[in-house]
Amino acid sequence: MIRALFMLALRQAVTRRKLALLIILALLPLGLAVILDSTVAEEGTLIGPVLGGLVISVTLPITVMVLATGAFGNEVEDRTLSLLTTKPVPRWTIVLAKFAATVVVAAPLMAAVAAVITMMDPDGTGNAPLAAAVGVVVGVVAYASAFTWLGLLTTRALGFGLVYVLLWEALITTFLSGTRYLSIRSYIFGTAYGINDVFGEDLTIAMTPALVGAGLVTVVCFLLTVRRLSRMDIQ
Repeated sequence: MIRALFMLALRQAVTRRKLALLIILALLPLGLAVILDSTVAEEGTLIGPVLGGLVISVTLPITVMVLATGAFGNEVEDRTLSLLTTKPVPRWTIVLAKFAATVVVAAPLMAAVAAVITMMDPDGTGNAPLAAAVGVVVGVVAYASAFTWLGLLTTRALGFGLVYVLLWEALITTFLSGTRYLSIRSYIFGTAYGINDVFGEDLTIAMTPALVGAGLVTVVCFLLTVRRLSRMDIQ
């Protein structure tokens, strides 16, 4: 049953419109990286502004948000969610299928973008591309869980999600270092920095609290999504 639910969720996640948007979100930072690489080509030029400032801070969370907040969108809008929830299927399997579909689509795409941009930077040697990819995957998993829950909480999930990403993740946690322990963006940097220090100690937290924080966000939001699905009015 979970395989059937996953395949259904995957088909809903890769619609033509969503695929077009995901491709645009992936090509924008890559295009900027190519331009900067051909005009500046200084150490840290791509890893800092493009990977950290654009991919990790903006395009990654927006990509996951588009997929995750709409994970239950079709069923909620056309009131067919009851077709899933009235079957003898544990709620957690439904949530897991939706969550997994988002991760399967977003993680390879964003990890590839991060790795390519890192390799283009003069500083991106050794295992730096791997570090960037691993950090991004950790972020995708945490964001997917959080935004799937948000998508069940409100029909305005995209709006609230954008405010959260641009205000909290991209702005507040950049200037208030104490808030970084509550930031998925910082978990990404912390994971990457734990593998390769090219990502800058001043931008991040240690790898262990980063992984613990990302794990807590993922588990707590997953459980909250299951609870919400079990209690919401689907009639």
